[in-house]
Amino acid sequence: MPHVLVLNASYEPLGVVPLRRALVLVLENKATCLEESGAFMHSASRTVPAPSVVRLKRFVRVPYRGPVPLTRRALFARDGGRCMYCGGVATSVDHVIPRSRGGQHVWDNVVASCRRCNHTKADRHLVEIGWRLRHKPAPPTGLAWRIIGTGHRDPRWLPYLQPFGADEALARIEGVSA
Repeated sequence: MPHVLVLNASYEPLGVVPLRRALVLVLENKATCLEESGAFMHSASRTVPAPSVVRLKRFVRVPYRGPVPLTRRALFARDGGRCMYCGGVATSVDHVIPRSRGGQHVWDNVVASCRRCNHTKADRHLVEIGWRLRHKPAPPTGLAWRIIGTGHRDPRWLPYLQPFGADEALARIEGVSA
């Protein structure tokens, strides 16, 4: 099922919801459709264009959410789906400083890696095997990462995410250092 970007009344991105939830918001007059996906939803008496981006009519106060949570999906989005050691297709998660040697499971110590590099590195430090990281790992910043890190992306969302750091986020996803 497609997903829809939900914006606050101030155009701040709030999150991504399933299409069905977005349609309910629009039909109950709680949100307005800013972008349509091109598809149509049919009922017995109506045909409604399926939204891609909706904006709430009333401002919703959102409490401080803290840093972007470290999830596998967000990590692969941050690293562009590429191994941080060889640049190949990443299939696993690796700790730069191994957990067996006191490394933490935090953004600054976790990278995406291919299975071969992860197996070769094992529980050793990079200096022990003479390897270097392609980019220094860092926690993602900006509201756009909360949306992009979900793994759901639509090109129609980009203009609404750009003021909130989407350019940097997408550049990192595409493998270009921002």
